[in-house]
Amino acid sequence: MKTLAKLPVTIVTGFLGSGKTTLLRHMLDNAQGRRIAVIVNEFGELGIDGEILKQCSIGCTEEEANGRVYELANGCLCCTVQEEFFPVMRELVARRGDLDHILIETSGLALPKPLVQAFQWPEIRGACTVDAVITVVDSPAVAAGTFAAFPDQVDAQRKLDPNLDHESPLHELFADQLSSADLVILNKADLISPEDLARVRLEVAEELPPAVKVIEASSGRLPLDVLLGLGAGSEEHIDARHSHHDHHHDGDDHDDHDHDAFDSISLELPQADESLLLDALTQLVVKHGILRVKGFAAVPNKPMRLLLQGVGTRFDKHFDRAWTADEPRVTRLVLIGQELDAALLEATLRAALAA
Repeated sequence: MKTLAKLPVTIVTGFLGSGKTTLLRHMLDNAQGRRIAVIVNEFGELGIDGEILKQCSIGCTEEEANGRVYELANGCLCCTVQEEFFPVMRELVARRGDLDHILIETSGLALPKPLVQAFQWPEIRGACTVDAVITVVDSPAVAAGTFAAFPDQVDAQRKLDPNLDHESPLHELFADQLSSADLVILNKADLISPEDLARVRLEVAEELPPAVKVIEASSGRLPLDVLLGLGAGSEEHIDARHSHHDHHHDGDDHDDHDHDAFDSISLELPQADESLLLDALTQLVVKHGILRVKGFAAVPNKPMRLLLQGVGTRFDKHFDRAWTADEPRVTRLVLIGQELDAALLEATLRAALAA
């Protein structure tokens, strides 16, 4: 009986809005016949990223695409990896003769090291190997000192005060995502000056093992030969990689989890005028410190659904597909930030849209 080779797995990590989903879409659109399964781990109740990925032209029917995109909506692989991740991987391992590669997109708040360590489990280790951990960096955000594409004024003040802790949870998480990397992509390189990009490269290099390559990209557009087939075998050496988060999991107390401070608010709203909705969301982001907005909007008299993705006050939007006959024409959004008041945010949005 023929022994199957280990199935390579690429883990794509990076902070909110760094461009992970765009990178995965690019990889799927340029798969060139590779049979790729995708695991999307999104922070929030709505499978927004899964919906986006299912629309990629990956050479299969919609039903087949639905069978190849697995969504773990728990939001944090580092803490619940054993609860949901293992059953999904077990199913993929059983089908590995039909697959050439697995891509895993972590949430912007997930820590990659525990996920890589999961590939040391006997049930997975014999069938899969981590080809590489790719960390996607939002270059303009790092150049601005915010890491997550949002100007956190409190964090900036903390860094300027030598009497205060100089590392925020955001910086620690950013450093941990880099410390696990086998390849780092400085994304959105076209949006900053060459001088700022050089400064970002130096800052990133401080957190990396010497052998890790750092490359630049715009919208994640890179040849697949650069992204796949790295053969890093990350699970073999991940234990030696330092992580700020390591000490948080000593013993059984997880109460001080760094990203417990992040909230994910899911809202369902009526149809909304496009410009009115964008203006309302922009004001909401500025006033309440929202890091990320993503979802779909129903626009009156428009037969197609409006896809929205916002990082800070930057919004990307396009009509992605027509509404189906049996689909309710509603607006569904996920807001991600710190200490968010769901009731207040919903009331504020509804009032703005009714104006």
